[in-house]
Amino acid sequence: MSFLAKFSTATAQLVPRLRSDVFPSMLAKYFKQLAALDNVVIITYPSKKLPRIEHNDLPSGQRASTIDRFVKGAFLLDPYYLAATKKNQRGFYQLNQLAPSGFDHSEYYRTYYKSSGLIDECGYLIQLGDTGKNFVNISLGRISMSAPFSAEQLLHFSEITPLVEALVTQHWHTEDFEFGTQKDLRGRLEAALEYFGKSMLTERESQMVQMILHGYSTKAISSRLSISVETVKLHRKNAYAKLDISTQGELFHLFIDSLMSIDNYEGGDPLIPYQSAITARSSPS
Repeated sequence: MSFLAKFSTATAQLVPRLRSDVFPSMLAKYFKQLAALDNVVIITYPSKKLPRIEHNDLPSGQRASTIDRFVKGAFLLDPYYLAATKKNQRGFYQLNQLAPSGFDHSEYYRTYYKSSGLIDECGYLIQLGDTGKNFVNISLGRISMSAPFSAEQLLHFSEITPLVEALVTQHWHTEDFEFGTQKDLRGRLEAALEYFGKSMLTERESQMVQMILHGYSTKAISSRLSISVETVKLHRKNAYAKLDISTQGELFHLFIDSLMSIDNYEGGDPLIPYQSAITARSSPS
């Protein structure tokens, strides 16, 4: 069957499901009818709330802990999220178009890509409403037993972007997200990321930690900041010593743990209440 025939049939099946509870799962099925996919994840990002997983094909054994950590803070480091919120990018992208150099060696990559077997990812960033703060991310993935996406498949996915955008914006409306919103939860987490470790680190060390968390390699940091690789390593060593860690993995998990442990973040370095809570628990009663 030609791509046009697959596209026409799949679209005809999907359109009647708009604004129904089954639309997210039908949208995932839609993409699988167009190309062989191992994983489809659909995430909605309300402007002031935590992200919501609308559909996820991850094996059930991997879902609970991985998704829980993602929606409570790890999403802040996701290349698609950063492209949407920091660069206002919309449309269809491959992961390697958005991720920094060395991202495939980062702890975020190991946790959310390598552990699930993903070897190739592409996806859509679709704006909801006029403010640009509400958006949807649709991720299409292939695992290690499959071949990467072909140039033809990527072209097809790119060419149907206008239709995908029309369907998504017809199904999800901004008022669906804004009802009952009081606290800006997403904004608070972004502030926590910005101030992470600043109570303990110099400005340059803090900058280094931010770039490491975002997946930049030592060489990429050196190039971006116009400093030598040895200087990068020195700042990293000093920062790790102050944070009482020794690896990028420990840095990533310290950041996520500090976010997940604070229920009423009011600003500043999230490590302060996190470490206070640890001290309180370890003190004899």
